[in-house]
Amino acid sequence: MADQDDVRRIALGLPDAHEADNGFHFGVGGKSFAWVWLERHTPRAARVPNPGVLAVRVANQNDKEALLDLDEDVFFTEPHYDGYPAVLVRLDRTDDELLARILTDAWRCRAPKGLVRAFDASAAPSSEPRPDDAPG
Repeated sequence: MADQDDVRRIALGLPDAHEADNGFHFGVGGKSFAWVWLERHTPRAARVPNPGVLAVRVANQNDKEALLDLDEDVFFTEPHYDGYPAVLVRLDRTDDELLARILTDAWRCRAPKGLVRAFDASAAPSSEPRPDDAPG
């Protein structure tokens, strides 16, 4: 079960990611990739932060639909997000591994291409043998 502390830890662990000063909102390169869901409890009422739900960017509508189809207990949307490349995530129904994948994918959608390439290069396994891999 994940919470906002987990979101913050994972999001800020991504290259050049930052948290906004005015709320639970994460970005990279001047673009948002994850933020607290602002829920509307009644029509025409002001939206209020729901700390148990995270909104995350996705690459496109196909990716959004794939996540919505993956697990309706974790992923959902609302009319406010119709036609917008983002999905809502129930934090209490996800774990660190899934949350890390979701946030990393959201970060990839918004980060500058050069930064994504550098991140991928640093994460790629090395073909060089490590000292602890040496026969012995």
